Amino acid sequence: MRYTAFFLFFVIIVLQLSCNKEITSKDFTNPNTFTSGIEGPATDFEGNIYAVNYQKEGTIGKITPEGKLSMFLELPEGSIGNGIRFGKPDKMYIADYTNHNILMVDMNTKKISVFAHHPEANQPNDLAISPSGIIYASDPNWKKGTGNIWKITSSNGFEKLEGNMGTTNGIEVSPDGRKLYVNESVQRKIWVYDIQNNGAILNKKLLYSFEDFGLDGMRCDSDGNLYICRYDKGTVVILSPKGKLLKEIKLNGSKPTNITFSNDFSTFYVTMADKGCIEIVENIL
Repeated sequence: MRYTAFFLFFVIIVLQLSCNKEITSKDFTNPNTFTSGIEGPATDFEGNIYAVNYQKEGTIGKITPEGKLSMFLELPEGSIGNGIRFGKPDKMYIADYTNHNILMVDMNTKKISVFAHHPEANQPNDLAISPSGIIYASDPNWKKGTGNIWKITSSNGFEKLEGNMGTTNGIEVSPDGRKLYVNESVQRKIWVYDIQNNGAILNKKLLYSFEDFGLDGMRCDSDGNLYICRYDKGTVVILSPKGKLLKEIKLNGSKPTNITFSNDFSTFYVTMADKGCIEIVENIL
């Protein structure tokens, strides 16, 4: 009986240590291989990671799952990318904030075309794509501290869903396509909406509010948990779909701008403005 009790106690201690082990980040690319405008990032269907402003502004860098880094393409004259998303496997979408465009890249030919344009948008900043293929874009006005949300389709182009918000930045659609999450960087709030069948949004609710530091890009994992970059704090916060704070992961750098997952969701990659590189966090499942 004593041996059994000791064995059970030992198992419990091991399980507790396993559950409480610290998750740490490390550099996935060398510092300063990207500019301080490093953003994106996005993972294609083969596991390659892409981020904007590799070596100089107006470019897209590509990193293989093994960490091999190369120039993927240069954007048209005057275009600078921010958020990147993939729709179908052969289509990459880029928020071109300087020219008020959503660019589309044919992944087979690397041909770049304008998917949608709106001269009155402040800037398409970050992107999210629903399972039905609808693109959503955040649209901050940093000087005024305001922002919009846009719905973007090939048939109707830019359609404003909400204006006069705070500085809209990170944006994400839940895995089931039923919720839209949008954060306001300066106001430090995360809002959630119900997505209707036509792509419109209703029933705005406050999901979570932070007391300090900024908010930037965010992504959902396969369970619908939301991973949010805490700009200037150097962490990634994980919220449940109902807004419960589950965990906060410390990064090496202090200015995470955006995040993407590996295709099996066991790993995430974070673009770091202060280091000009991508950090990786593994074994998060």
